[in-house]
Amino acid sequence: MTHKQNTDTNNPPTIQTSIAPWLSVRNGVLAVAFYKIAFGAIESYRLETPDGGLVVKLSIDGAAFWISSEMDGNDKTTAESVGGETVRIILTVASPDLFFAQALAAGATEIFPVGEDYGWRLGRLADPFGLHWEIGHPLVTE
Repeated sequence: MTHKQNTDTNNPPTIQTSIAPWLSVRNGVLAVAFYKIAFGAIESYRLETPDGGLVVKLSIDGAAFWISSEMDGNDKTTAESVGGETVRIILTVASPDLFFAQALAAGATEIFPVGEDYGWRLGRLADPFGLHWEIGHPLVTE
């Protein structure tokens, strides 16, 4: 089992309360590569198991989320396995057009283009693993 994490016991990390999505996909290796290319995600934790399992913590501009692979035929937690999306992610960024274009270039499929409606500049796409991402930011009103 390989695993990278802070192991300095003299300076333990500060634990901050947070909530982060954990996305289950069929191919974690491809998913991690996609999110790095599409959104500039940074990997901060990786656990690989001898049976091919993978768990990775990624972040986009400091916003953390987790990825794991289905580990055997009985683990039916991915969007593909349950026949549709199981979660929708909202990625709030200053440059939604840039992030949207990067994701499309990396292999995502456009659901609706970035535009302005309901007080947001927002677009939606599906990643290659069946998960929907809404990418945008609230419009500033003065």
